[in-house]
Amino acid sequence: MILFIIIWSAWFLSEILLNLMLRSGESDKRNEDKGTLSVIWILIGTANCVGIMVTVNYYLPIVASPLIQYFGLFLIVAGMVIRFIAVWSLGKLFTVDVTIREGHKIKQDGLYHLMRHPSYSGSLLSFIGFGFSLNNWLSLIIISVLITIAFLYRIRIEEKLLKTQFGEDYSEYMKKTYRLIPWIY
Repeated sequence: MILFIIIWSAWFLSEILLNLMLRSGESDKRNEDKGTLSVIWILIGTANCVGIMVTVNYYLPIVASPLIQYFGLFLIVAGMVIRFIAVWSLGKLFTVDVTIREGHKIKQDGLYHLMRHPSYSGSLLSFIGFGFSLNNWLSLIIISVLITIAFLYRIRIEEKLLKTQFGEDYSEYMKKTYRLIPWIY
């Protein structure tokens, strides 16, 4: 149980720190977020709370083995790694709110060569992992669906801004890459 608490806490704290430290600045193109950051945090809180409450109150195991919970922890950590690589590779261009920074360019190498939104992919993988770590199929569905809806809404807003900012260059990039899952979507 200690391993679960450590990984869940590290994951949650890392997201809070990203949220506090990597917001747009005064020189950035601001107010492009359209409230999506708030929507994401509300749905994250709701999905996780409901998922935990369902797990506590209803025994609906995905698999009767505790190995599924460790698989979930593995997915959380894998998602964190993907997210941190995406954030690190974007460097000063990464913000938690949708914005265009001065000198902003379309990133097309590394993870961004395969998918347009690896940070969201990593985060979504962590949430799916959290659902598996609870070992409750209803919790997994609730968490996965609500978080996916939030991210897809956010991606729509972000891609609209990027198309407006970069025009045909971004449209061409969209044709060459997948949105969230390489070779699938």
